[in-house]
Amino acid sequence: MDNLQTVAVILLPMFVGFCFRLPAPALRLTDHLLNVCVYLILLLIGMGLAQVENLGRELGGIAFYALLLFALLTGCNLAAMRWFDRRFAWQPASAAAAPHQVSFANGLKQLATVLLGLVLGLLLPAAWLPHQDIGHYTLMAMIFLVGLQLRGGGIPLRQILLNRRGLQLSVVFMLSCAAAGLLFALCVPKVSVWQGLALSSGYGWYSLSGMLMAQSYGAAWGSVALLNDLLRELFALAVIPVLMRRTAYSAVGIGGATSMDFALPVIQHAGGLAVVPVAVSFGFVVNLAAPLMMVLFGSMG
Repeated sequence: MDNLQTVAVILLPMFVGFCFRLPAPALRLTDHLLNVCVYLILLLIGMGLAQVENLGRELGGIAFYALLLFALLTGCNLAAMRWFDRRFAWQPASAAAAPHQVSFANGLKQLATVLLGLVLGLLLPAAWLPHQDIGHYTLMAMIFLVGLQLRGGGIPLRQILLNRRGLQLSVVFMLSCAAAGLLFALCVPKVSVWQGLALSSGYGWYSLSGMLMAQSYGAAWGSVALLNDLLRELFALAVIPVLMRRTAYSAVGIGGATSMDFALPVIQHAGGLAVVPVAVSFGFVVNLAAPLMMVLFGSMG
């Protein structure tokens, strides 16, 4: 029952947010508030990382495990989605479009925010550090704002759920992530199968995965999840225009949860409007599944 209650607490804000249709000015405000929540969560993750014992020795391990997890996830995702492209061949009308201008500024800002939190956590007295519940409430606020944005996007829920290719692609993507998580657990003896599955279920939602994995396994593993999903975002921005020319579904899926928001302009520019419903449907399902899978797997071990 406790597991179900935790899942409900995480997912309920998203469904509540989806019940409200906001005017355009209010939606612009939610964009700013969501940005504030994301950076606050990253700051709190950095401050939590500062409390890890023997931090100097842990940092090398964090980088190694994040890179290993990223490599396994990328390999499994691309292999599975390449099969999907061969099985359901489809070329966007504008696949020959010039590559989108890729900016890594956001990713660098996010990493810098984590580092700032780390510095603050090392310098501030323990009495000045924020209570751990602040991160939980900030996470709920962020998910609520995501629900508002999903409704404000103007795309009916029915249209999203009835996009067959988007739903099929999301299933293939999540299964390939689970395969990568199992491989990660095999490669790292101290990581259980459930922990490997949990770490591989962030699907690119770095602020969510970092916070949930920190709550389940400690700040060090939360940082592994965060860094892994940040690497996915940066990698997706670089390769989407290239993949779209021959493997459109792989281009949509490689961004994971970011395919319906941060990576969507790149996807649309490279593949045209025809690819947008697939990307939104895929991204919606993956965004919905990420907290569910991480909470369930994280509670099992």
